Parts: sequence; structure tokens; C-alpha cells
Amino acid sequence: MADVREMQDEQETRERIERIIERIRPAIQADGGDVEFVDLEDGVVQLRLMGACVGCPMSTMTLQAGIERMIRQEVPHIKGVISV
Repeated sequence: MADVREMQDEQETRERIERIIERIRPAIQADGGDVEFVDLEDGVVQLRLMGACVGCPMSTMTLQAGIERMIRQEVPHIKGVISV
């Protein structure tokens, strides 16, 4: 039974992360980039930055100061966010 609850919790967390990314996406797309939720593993969100974000020196700041901050505010048990 605990396994079922853990799976439900993880699915709920994934859905919350997806909703946050959907709110952030228009701002990133306005600058010619995009972001995709790849996976959630051991409390770490894996994202793929695309378009103009690839190779952009500001992408690290966008990832950490923007996206990670928003995700961790709404999903506090997330340990971090990385680009893959």
C-alpha cells in the first residue's frame, strides 16, 4: 500500500512541476528558447533547455534563479533542478 501512495505522490509532484513549467514557458519562448520537463529522479528535476537557450550564457541563471526557485517554492521537497 505504501508503494501505491509513493507512486501517487510522485505523479502528483510531476504534474505540479509540469504546471509550473507551463506558466514559465511563454517568457522563455518570448526570448526564442523553450524548456521541457524530462524526468524527476531522487528529488532532482531534470529539464531540457532548447532553442536560443542552448549555449546562452544566461541559461544557467534562468535555470537556477528562475525555474528552480519557482519549482522549489511550490514543491519544497525538490532537492534541485538540472539541465540535461
